[in-house]
Amino acid sequence: MVNKSHILVVDDDNRIRDLIKEYLKSNDYIISTAIDVESAKKKLSHFKFDLIVLDIMMPGQNGYDFTKEFKKRDTTPIILLTAKGEVENRIKGLEIGADDYLGKPFEPKELLLRIKNIISKNTKLDLKKVHKIGDAKVDLTKMLVTIKNKVKKINSTEKKVLSEMLSNLGKTYSREQMSKITGISHQRSIDVMITRLRQKIEVSPSKPKYLQTIRGAGYVLWAE
Repeated sequence: MVNKSHILVVDDDNRIRDLIKEYLKSNDYIISTAIDVESAKKKLSHFKFDLIVLDIMMPGQNGYDFTKEFKKRDTTPIILLTAKGEVENRIKGLEIGADDYLGKPFEPKELLLRIKNIISKNTKLDLKKVHKIGDAKVDLTKMLVTIKNKVKKINSTEKKVLSEMLSNLGKTYSREQMSKITGISHQRSIDVMITRLRQKIEVSPSKPKYLQTIRGAGYVLWAE
């Protein structure tokens, strides 16, 4: 069975870039490559990738700065590669939004396992399945919620939020994380969006049982 996941590999080292490309292709991934961030941005403007493998030290904009900039508007997972294995560099990468970190030199198989782990977490939700949140039945494909014999339409932003939160039940999302998921920059607008979503999935929106606010932390979704 062919793996449809499309991965962008960004590294200015031709040998490493080609090694990763050939190894991942042999494991049935679709691979695109870029020699620097500028080239990567062009690819990202034309294609939607499932994951980015990104070298940190490159001419032009480095991997840290790109990751910080990119994660403000996109949730595509990023694995950072670097010859610097110090703990502070690893922590810095994770703090700015990277999903994982791998120091050079590394075994291609280890990179493959990390990729599989991240992609599986991001694709485990079956969009074709009708999901239950208490009394609400959520059909993400048709973008409909049925609750107490009433059918309500959800918009694309609400679909993104439900897809993310249904994939990670019990995980608390800060307003900053919600901003990345939805593309909504103003915190007040995020609060309004959550309120409207509650009106669609909760029997008592003013006393939410499933889509709850964690004071000082953010929002969390539970489902029975």
